[in-house]
This record gives sequence, C-alpha cells and structure tokens, in this order.
Amino acid sequence: MHPLDYAAIGAYLVVTVSLGIAFGRHQSRREFFAASGTMGWMTVGLSVMATLFSSNSFVFFPSAAYEGSLRMGMSLVAFSLMTPVIVFIFIPVFTRLKCETAYEYLERRYHVSVRCLASGLFVLLRIGWMASATFAAALVVAKVADVPQTAVIITLGIVAILYTMLGGLRAVMWTDVVQFFVFTTVVILALGLVIAKSGLGPVELFGDYVSAHKNVFFDFEPSLTLAYGSWALLLGSFLEGVSAFGADQVAVQRYLSAKSERTAQIGSWLNLAGMWIVMPGLLLIGAGLSVYYLRQGEIMKPDEALPTFARFHFPPGMTGLFLAALLAAIMSSIDSGIHSVTTALVVDFRDRLLPAWRPERDADDVRFIRTLVIFIGIISVGLACFVGPLGNVFAIAKKLTAAFGGPLLAVFVLALFFQRSTVIGVFSGALSGAGITLWLSLVRTDWFALWFWPIGFGSALVIAMAISLLTQKRSRSTLTWAGIMRQNSDTPSSS
Repeated sequence: MHPLDYAAIGAYLVVTVSLGIAFGRHQSRREFFAASGTMGWMTVGLSVMATLFSSNSFVFFPSAAYEGSLRMGMSLVAFSLMTPVIVFIFIPVFTRLKCETAYEYLERRYHVSVRCLASGLFVLLRIGWMASATFAAALVVAKVADVPQTAVIITLGIVAILYTMLGGLRAVMWTDVVQFFVFTTVVILALGLVIAKSGLGPVELFGDYVSAHKNVFFDFEPSLTLAYGSWALLLGSFLEGVSAFGADQVAVQRYLSAKSERTAQIGSWLNLAGMWIVMPGLLLIGAGLSVYYLRQGEIMKPDEALPTFARFHFPPGMTGLFLAALLAAIMSSIDSGIHSVTTALVVDFRDRLLPAWRPERDADDVRFIRTLVIFIGIISVGLACFVGPLGNVFAIAKKLTAAFGGPLLAVFVLALFFQRSTVIGVFSGALSGAGITLWLSLVRTDWFALWFWPIGFGSALVIAMAISLLTQKRSRSTLTWAGIMRQNSDTPSSS
C-alpha cells in the first residue's frame, strides 16, 4: 500500500462523513425519511443504481466471467424489460397515492395485516441482504489491504451508521452518487489496465477468451442445476429486478424523495443506463483476467483473481481507488439498508400499531429515529461478521432474497392486477410461498440460486389466487393499478 492509496481511501471516508454532517443540520422527520421530496432525477437514478447494485455484484460479476461465463449479461436483458414495468406501473402508484412506504398501499388495498406482513418480509429480506453483501466485499478489501475482515466490516459499519444517522436520506443518496462515480471510474481504469497487461488488443483478447470456453453467451438447457443458465438468468433476474426496484422500500423511498413523478421515472431510466455501463465493464474485467492468468500459466480462484491483480499490478493510488470503490459498495449496502428498514419499522409498525409511542415534537421523533438507525446498524453489521461459515455468499443472498422478495412481489402483483384477491388469500399465499422457498433452498442445494425467484413468486401467486377465489366477496376494490390511474387521470404525470 502506497501513501497515495491511503490518501484515496481517506479522502473517500472524509467525503462521506462530511456529507452526513453537512446534511444533518435542521433535520425534520420528512427530511430524514424523504429528503423533503426535493431530489432531482440524476440523484434519484444514480442512488437507486448504486444502492441496489450491491457490493455482492461488484465482487460476483468478475468472478463469474473469470470462470468462463458471460451469460450473466443476460440479466441486462431482464433489467431492460423490467424498467418499463417500474416506470409505468409501480412509480405512478406510489407517487399518486402519496405513500410514505411501499407497504402503506397494501393496507389501503387490503388490510393492515397485509401491510405488516409485507413490511416484515421486507425487513427480513433487507437485513439478510445487508449482511451477505457487506461480508462479500469486505472479504476482498481484507485480501487486498491485508487487514482482518472483521475489522473492515466493523470500521465501515461505524462510518455508514454515523453519516446515515446524521444526514438521513439526503446524505445517503448523495453518498450513493459519489459511490457511482468512484466505482465507474475504477471499472474503466481496471479494464484498461487488464488489457494493457495482457499484451493483447481488445479484439484479440476477447477472441482468446471465447475460444477457451464453451457456451460463453447463452445456454438455454432446461436445467435447474446449470450454473448461469440463460432461462434462470432471464426469469430470475426479471423477477428479482421488479421486486427490488418496484416492491422494495429501498428503491421506493428514493422515488418518493423525487420532486415529481416524472423526475422519479427519468431517474429509473438513468438507473438502467448506469447498469449498462457498470455490468458489462465488470464482466469484461473478469474475461480479461481469465486470459491474462491463463497466459501466465497461473491457476487462480475466481473470487481471488481481481483482488490479486489489484494488489500486485495496480499502480500507486489506483489500489486505493479500487479499495475506495469497494468501501463505497459496502457502505452503500449498509446505509440504504438500515435507513429503509428504520423507515419501515417506524412508519409501518410503530406509527400504525402503536401511535401513542410517537413523540409529539418532531425533534424528539428525529432523535428516536436516529437511535433506531444505530440499533438496526449494529444488528446488521454484527450479522455480517458471521455470514462466512454458512457457505457460498452469493447463493445464500439470492436464496434469502428470493424466499422473501418473491412472495412480496406476488402480493403487489395481486393487489395491482387481481381485483378479486382477498386478505386471507394474499396473506396465506405470501406465507406459504416464503415457507416453500426456504424449505426448497435447504433441501435442493444443487439448484442454481436464481431459480428460487420464480419458485417463491409463482408459489405465492398461485396459492393466493386459489384461496382468493374460494373466499372472494362481491365487492371489488378500485385500488388496482387501472383504478388508480383512472382516479388520477386528471393529474398530470409531472405533478
């Protein structure tokens, strides 16, 4: 580690804490939770992208390509199909109903029990996601910097909790924007350096990679056990994307912070554009490393290829920038998770079920919220220290999010499009879908992780529809997507 590397890392940490301090003045509840609804499209879009493109992804994509598969690129097709669904279906619902959380809509549509169930599924999903994402990237940082992994997790957790607790959503979102530019710069520089070190031109390097591996781009074999199978990537990534960007409080909170509905929609398109920059870059880095180490005659573990290359071949300053990008990815996973979980616990549970516990003064409420941020942060960081012994972190993360996120998405789809869905049907379907997916993830450990998304979503949807048809009432809700759009037909999309 060169002094320039330490300078790069120190500069990033100073910037993040400074943002928390700068935005921490004159905090109100609405400012803390929704940045007072004043954020622009660039901040919304880049924050959504940087937050949900987690540190897991930063580590995983180069590793997958190093193993000989660029098939993860199929997820870009799925995300491209997902984005119009978010833009034209989910964002208008939340912005026009002026929800404070995504799950508030479910109470209006069904009952408070469905709201609490959905919010509870989200809390479990997000805490598990935070722990796995933090562990994965901290492992890489520890290898490159030659420091204990637990020390990395705890140190970054403290910093992320600090600026989130001080600055609220505005600090979190602007930190996400900084993160996006940091890791995009690192991706471009790292790709250029890998190509230069290989001694080959980009076309020749890519040709060597394709000739050395089979089924590099596609593999439509109908198999549940095939790693990176195209069907699993298309179906699983599409459902995962719709759930993450449409039914997850992390993303919804950013849409609600936007100045207008149209601002949030433009931000969603910008999020897709950011994916098309970062994901191909990471995959090409992995492909380049595969050719480089093959020509060197070295055998490298997939998840160690990029950290090893960074440690021995990055010039002074660039190693620090690479570590800063990983630190940014870790802290973005932590800050967005603890902030959105805190919002859900306060709005969906305390305010709704225990309104007498809400302080009368706004300043007292902000103090309570900040205390809860610290508590949730300690739990999440503590769990991240113990993820390793459980097994493959990517598989664990995908299975956990599928078990909770798949049924959660099914609840929203039923609410928006199945007019005759009932409270008992939706409630039973969501619980059954989560239970079935968790059970299968334990007994079928050989199945590729992304298959658990259609399993979780599909089982919850089918069970909920069947029970709803048996228990339906004559009255039909007007709070479906079509009903909401008709009720707000006089409201311009920029309102």
